[in-house]
Amino acid sequence: MLSNLLAILPLVLTLVLALWLRRTLVALGVGILSGALIIAHFDILQSVSYLLEIGVKQFYSQDAWQWWHLNVLMAMLLLGSMTQLLARSGAVGQFGDWLYRRIRSGRQARIGVVLLGWLIFIDGIFSCLAVGHVCQPLSQRYGIRQEQLAYLVDSNASPLCSLLPFSSWGPYVMALLAGLSFLPVSAVEAFIEVALSNFYAITTLGLSLIVAWFGVGFRPIEGAVLMAAEPSKVTQMEIAPSSSQGNPWLLAIPMLTLLGASVGLTLWSGAQQVPSWDISAWLASADIGAAMRDACLLSTSVTLGLLMMSGRSIGKLLGDLAHGIRMIAFAIAILLCTWMIGAVIQDLGVASLLADWAKWYLSPSLLVAGMFLLCAIMAFATGSSWGTFAIMIPIGGEIAHNMDASMLLPVLSAVMAGSVFGDHCSPISDTSVLSATSSGCLPHDHVVTQLPFALIAAFAALVGFQLVNLSVATVFVWCGVIFTALGLLMLMTRFYPPWVGARSQTN
Repeated sequence: MLSNLLAILPLVLTLVLALWLRRTLVALGVGILSGALIIAHFDILQSVSYLLEIGVKQFYSQDAWQWWHLNVLMAMLLLGSMTQLLARSGAVGQFGDWLYRRIRSGRQARIGVVLLGWLIFIDGIFSCLAVGHVCQPLSQRYGIRQEQLAYLVDSNASPLCSLLPFSSWGPYVMALLAGLSFLPVSAVEAFIEVALSNFYAITTLGLSLIVAWFGVGFRPIEGAVLMAAEPSKVTQMEIAPSSSQGNPWLLAIPMLTLLGASVGLTLWSGAQQVPSWDISAWLASADIGAAMRDACLLSTSVTLGLLMMSGRSIGKLLGDLAHGIRMIAFAIAILLCTWMIGAVIQDLGVASLLADWAKWYLSPSLLVAGMFLLCAIMAFATGSSWGTFAIMIPIGGEIAHNMDASMLLPVLSAVMAGSVFGDHCSPISDTSVLSATSSGCLPHDHVVTQLPFALIAAFAALVGFQLVNLSVATVFVWCGVIFTALGLLMLMTRFYPPWVGARSQTN
């Protein structure tokens, strides 16, 4: 028992400090240090050696470079630099002037953020990086608070990827499903059936659309739509002055390059490995990290070329690049710490501990709903949906196969849904951190303001999974999910008025 308590102590410290101090980096540091001490049996020298070891392993492990981590960091640096190039040169301001003549309300701007998230569906991390960075200055122009932008970015990244077999998530999950020898259908068919019953992901996407349409939960920034007439506010955003008519192409061309290159390079990298014309096989073999890095490099190069042609000096462009690197440095530090705390938690065996508890205490009458809750706790604790998939798809499948084989696919849906929910709410999740930092807000603020909506979707999903466990017809299950989500949302908006921005309204 004492060893189990020690194993979860670093995790508890990290989560409590992250929510209490509102300083994610400090909380992660305490969790990493305490975990290292426990693993090294409180030997200082061994703890330092362990920290150096896991730090190096993030970049070089088992005689090989960890290109996924390296590519993500390079993509972050490039996107941060490109964002500042576009903002400080006036490209974003000119796009805003052009868009201002076509967008009539903050509602249209919010819907635009959601649609961009749907367009960039290749990978959850890539979506968080690209959509947040691109939409941050424009969202300020149209009165979208940073916390609301982070919510819209995060809610249309991982949940969407978990439903699409042609995203980077699809091949990974299908490979795990294919490892289940007792799976009654093919891995592709199983993925589609599991996705169709992923109540949390589908409900989250629906709620994000409702939030975007009605703006519930977030007070708009007063006067933000009038920014074109207020140069002082534009200066505060560090967006250079622009013409009244506006030129959309300085921003549109880099963004179209980013989108087209990300899709094209992903498919191309997979096609190089697979001789057939099977797109799902291409995605399964694609190097998503390299495609993400190269797409960012190409779009940043295109941005530099366009700005040089528009007359911006090389000295100013170099200054913009340096400013972008400084702006993204804090986000990179947090991301590095999330990877290290994930390694510490894995070495402590927290996820395996929770899985063992499930085998002993999970009731057959609560199998599906209970698996959803268990995976939510595991993903929240580890900050990793993919890590939870890797552990719980085999374990959950085995438990369902032994208890009630007819519940196998619903249990796998619950595993997927619970993992996405837990990761969605975790302050140590890389997508939570990247959604916040790329949107310009603190990770703590993003997690806290997103939590009410995530809990609404989670409770609706829990109702749905329990109804499935009771063998209720599918149409009535979905009615229960939808009515639960809408009812809770109506209660929230009726008795809990918009909270973000309320303090600024009264000061």
